[in-house]
Amino acid sequence: MKSPVVASRQSWFVRNRMLLLTVLIIAAYAIFIEWFWGWSTILRQWAEVGAPTIVVALALLTSTYFLRTWRIYDYFPRETRGRFPALFRVTQVHNLLNIMLPFRTGETSFPLLMRTEFGIPLARGTAALLVMRLLDLHALFAAAGIGFAIASSDKVLAWLLWAAFLLLPVVAFAARKPLVRLAAKLLPSKLQHFVAEIENGLPANAPAFARAWGMTVVNWLVKVLVLAWALRLMGVVPAAASFGGALGGELSSVLPMHAPGGVGTYPAGITAGAVAFGAASDGADIAALARASINAHLLIIVSALTGTAISLPFGRRRAS
Repeated sequence: MKSPVVASRQSWFVRNRMLLLTVLIIAAYAIFIEWFWGWSTILRQWAEVGAPTIVVALALLTSTYFLRTWRIYDYFPRETRGRFPALFRVTQVHNLLNIMLPFRTGETSFPLLMRTEFGIPLARGTAALLVMRLLDLHALFAAAGIGFAIASSDKVLAWLLWAAFLLLPVVAFAARKPLVRLAAKLLPSKLQHFVAEIENGLPANAPAFARAWGMTVVNWLVKVLVLAWALRLMGVVPAAASFGGALGGELSSVLPMHAPGGVGTYPAGITAGAVAFGAASDGADIAALARASINAHLLIIVSALTGTAISLPFGRRRAS
């Protein structure tokens, strides 16, 4: 029979195994960077860029977190009215967990936090999160499609395909009611409540959908352009490659295969995106691109920590 002390330790490890795995992977990543390049070499790029430029980049990246919060604030106007600071805190905790935990497990925190803070049912919060993530993915793929359309040999066909893809969210929103009715018919009566909550988690009307879509586009436009600017300052050329690198990094952060803290996967996404959009792929060029991608990744992590630090004074209080 296990002693209470041993059982307590095992229970603690079970509860915190994901956090421990994250810390272990990040520590291994830091050791690998020191062994392969040296942190002095990596951080030298920050010094070359200059503190004022870094502060501006951080401020712009942090501003996108306020825009994300406003998207959710507009999505749940009745539940969140007058509580924007509390909602900002929720979105920042969710964002940080999403970055630090592997395989998108941090996403589960959003419906839980929204239920705890604002009394929003889990099914409704999950449905809203799914809609917003699909809009995020669509915005990023649509931005990537611009680059491929420009580089295509058959530009007419490429732009027609891009325009058709651009309108997919409109088609999906228009078809939401028939799809919900079909789900209600196929699912057993015990699950009808969940179908209703999922429907409540969708945009209420066309103007609400248009606002959510528009804020998604502006949010990702700002974030990708700031990252592309940072990569360009760190020597990623041509300009299209820095844009592709920013897209690649952000796509890696919203896809299911996401390492803790984006360790490895985010820089790899930047490198793959930059090469796909014209960056040189020789040994020395790839090494320089890898260093720039690590610094861009550090910029994202620091901006997430900055946003979280700003949100901490907004203490949580339970909704009545």
